[in-house]
Amino acid sequence: MDYRHLGRSGLKVSEISYGNWLTHGSQVEADAAHACVREALDVGITTFDTADVYAGTKAETVLGEALKGVKRSSYELFTKVYWPTGAGMNERGLSRKHILESCNASLERLQTDHIDLYQAHRFDYETPLEETLQAFEDLVRSGKVMYIGVSEWKASEIAQALEIADRMGFDRIVSNQPQYSALYRVIESEVAPLCEKEGVSQIVWSPIAQGVLTGKYAPGAPLPEGTRATDEAGGANMIKRLLSDDILRAVQELKPLAADAGISMAQLAIGWVLCNDNVASAIVGASRPEQVRDNAAATRLEPDLKKAVDDVLAGVAMTDPGLTASPPKRP
Repeated sequence: MDYRHLGRSGLKVSEISYGNWLTHGSQVEADAAHACVREALDVGITTFDTADVYAGTKAETVLGEALKGVKRSSYELFTKVYWPTGAGMNERGLSRKHILESCNASLERLQTDHIDLYQAHRFDYETPLEETLQAFEDLVRSGKVMYIGVSEWKASEIAQALEIADRMGFDRIVSNQPQYSALYRVIESEVAPLCEKEGVSQIVWSPIAQGVLTGKYAPGAPLPEGTRATDEAGGANMIKRLLSDDILRAVQELKPLAADAGISMAQLAIGWVLCNDNVASAIVGASRPEQVRDNAAATRLEPDLKKAVDDVLAGVAMTDPGLTASPPKRP
């Protein structure tokens, strides 16, 4: 396992992170989740990513239990705030009230006294950004949070946050967490160039394109039972746009490339993401320990292999920066 700096900070993270968005507390039983976390630690993964909203707050609880007894300074713990965690009008968004209350609740569920990276899970059009950044700054000064990041923010929103932080003397954000894969490249034209200039890293989710880049979905064939594409509670709606026959046919053409390189399709996909120097870490999920071990073996692709992947997917990869968007103001 290799390790990379998060932005221009002194914090190092494992270039493969373990995330529990669609697994812990929902698809995977606690025993299996604990086994996956133990395997992650065994293979050198030190970075664990979750969010208060995952599995209705259960994911944080399961991760906290799984990490109980592990030396706290030996791993990095990331979580997020923004999406609703209750029915109340103030149990969502990036107001000072919700950020501080959610942070305290996350700390309790995770059974820790601090969060290494606390991330704004989307941009909040209903709250002044100065208020949001002041609340994050107060958490940093209190010792409850070490670093601040964002997730799925546009380049213009990241730039605005950096300008306010500089003007008000706040700690700058060190990371953005976008969806990014060889099939979903929407950050490359605007977000990544800005972040490279400003010293903000990407911690990317879905580097395997929600399983599509494993090649298990065949064009023109029924969707395999038990996969994410058939699980309405596990992200089936999100994966639909990646299941066109054009995309699936192109993905099948990647199989010989992976075979010739002696790596799995998942390792090919993750290795492609790691070629981007602005990526500090690629988040992988798993329902079985062997999946963790396979994903963790991924390394940066050789330039010729990366180019071959790019050539195969050139006509089907999504690149529109407009696909990065946060929910609008509520009525």
